[in-house]
Amino acid sequence: MERREEEQQKRDDSRFNQTLKNVQGFLKGRSIPGKVLLTRRPDPTPEPISPTYHRSLSENDAGRNERSDNPVEVEDNNSSKKQDNTYAGKLRSNSSSGEQLAKQVQNLKIGGRSSDHARVMKFNKVLSETTVILEKLRELAWSGVPHYMRPDVWRLLLGYAPPNSDRREAVLRRKRLEYLESVGQFYDLPDSERSDDEINMLRQIAVDCPRTVPDVSFFQQAQVQKSLERILYTWAIRHPASGYVQGINDLVTPFLVIFLSEYLEGDVDSWSMSDLSAAKVSDVEADCYWCLTKLLDGMQDHYTFAQPGIQRLVFKLKELVRRIDEPVARHMEEQGLEFLQFAFRWYNCLLIREIPFSLINRLWDTYLAEGDALPDFLVYIYASFLLTWSDELKKLDFQEMVMFLQHLPTQTWTDQELEMVLSRAYMWHSMFNNSPNHLAS
Repeated sequence: MERREEEQQKRDDSRFNQTLKNVQGFLKGRSIPGKVLLTRRPDPTPEPISPTYHRSLSENDAGRNERSDNPVEVEDNNSSKKQDNTYAGKLRSNSSSGEQLAKQVQNLKIGGRSSDHARVMKFNKVLSETTVILEKLRELAWSGVPHYMRPDVWRLLLGYAPPNSDRREAVLRRKRLEYLESVGQFYDLPDSERSDDEINMLRQIAVDCPRTVPDVSFFQQAQVQKSLERILYTWAIRHPASGYVQGINDLVTPFLVIFLSEYLEGDVDSWSMSDLSAAKVSDVEADCYWCLTKLLDGMQDHYTFAQPGIQRLVFKLKELVRRIDEPVARHMEEQGLEFLQFAFRWYNCLLIREIPFSLINRLWDTYLAEGDALPDFLVYIYASFLLTWSDELKKLDFQEMVMFLQHLPTQTWTDQELEMVLSRAYMWHSMFNNSPNHLAS
């Protein structure tokens, strides 16, 4: 019996290794056996509905590359196992064969641009329901959200705005008022009424705000930095388990841009906070505060003492890279480069400092669509991000790698490069996330 089990395990490992080689070959430009290409299925004809959004589409509202509208769900033969409902996990397969994976990979849409009109209609259909079905919204949002829909979609994905449209306005009004009261209670105070720790924390925030996204001039405006300061300090006081940690200032910036876009038009660098009333500024800050709160609720141990959540994910990243691209992992180890030396910042700031800010909103569509599963999926995104430069890294010594990873050549990146990173992450997640033995040391 034991011998048969060992032989079966060897066959399973052999199939898994062959599958991995097939996928690695595809990612390097070679085709998967059977000449299965990653192609986009034609979009179904949208049902005629009355659009909720009436703004005309601009180039910025163009649809992004989509994953499958109906990702393949593979039935788990072991009913006692917890079903993996994450969107990156829906291509999970019990079979490790290259043929099985190749068939599933057909459902990914890489490099194809879906119809703008059809995509907007799909979002409109979901958002116009009396009660938004969040699973459908997540599935659509994973592949990118039309720009002008992001404020509503992000509020819904984070659970800040309720899915029931009849309650939405009242809930937002109440939460915005609660934020305003918190600012009055905690921020609008003289230093004489603060503890020494609170004074030091406020000073650190005041130092960090001018350093936030320094290459985008909008964030250098004094009013913008004041809004960031109010949001961050109020959040830190109300979350004493972590308090303010450097890096959280970066996490506010996508929310600030998206919620300001409801009131300001044109390029971000042309915006001025002085064009808004105090009431609108307060509403925007409140939305940023509550969305930041919802985001960090799902990764609290990333920002508590010693940041154990980040350390755990950095270890997982190292194991995943070793399994996917052993030569790179071995070279980094031989050179003495620790993953904490570069990946800690990636997790701490969610890549905001690593790629052009113009791509952050698209990346965050996927982040927010992952919901509670985001921390684990970050491991696959960052492995895909790192291995973008697999060939280059193997040629560098320790000092050169440190400099390279601190100043990655992403300045000219477009949506195409980002979509490839996400697509690889999606594929690797389907292979490894439910095969923990393959990531064992």
